[in-house]
Amino acid sequence: MQEITSIFIKSIFIDNMVFAYFLGMCSYLAVSKTVKTSVGLGIAVVFVLGITVPVNYLINEYLLGPGALSWLGPAFADVNLGFLTFIVFIAVIASMVQLVEMVIEKFSPALYNSLGIFLPLIAVNCAILGGALFMQEREYQSVAQATAFGLGSGIGWFLAIVGIAAIREKIRYSNVPAPLRGLGITFIITGLMGMAFMMFLGIKI
Repeated sequence: MQEITSIFIKSIFIDNMVFAYFLGMCSYLAVSKTVKTSVGLGIAVVFVLGITVPVNYLINEYLLGPGALSWLGPAFADVNLGFLTFIVFIAVIASMVQLVEMVIEKFSPALYNSLGIFLPLIAVNCAILGGALFMQEREYQSVAQATAFGLGSGIGWFLAIVGIAAIREKIRYSNVPAPLRGLGITFIITGLMGMAFMMFLGIKI
């Protein structure tokens, strides 16, 4: 349980998808103009990461990895379907994003219209695929650890986009120099937030 908690907290603060690896920056910059749309997209990302990372973990463990098919019999012990990793992971992610898109369109048309093209683009958000690939690279020992990592990564991305959206709403009324207005000041603030999150590197969990 302590290991799962450690993975969860580290994925939120220390290994934050935006501030540590700068993944998912396209949606992060484009949708973070208002807090309302940022919250909606952030929740969708949390849901997608929380589902796809453990699902991809199970697929990798029992279908794709070296010797993963040994449960079918000794003849399959040497089969390695690792070359299908990217295709299968992306297929799982695309399916889950399609489900999220249908649910949001059904129950919150206003949010669906606000998010626009960036909602289906979650499927190609590098933070989502990055979560699955990091899970594979770090070789988590159980589906619980993979789930903790997926949820933590999603919550970390959620905090990042909501935080920058709140700041961007406030600086609209600030006297920002003309050359830095828009994305310029956003990049600077993102860098400062990334430096702030670096203080968590000293925490031993």
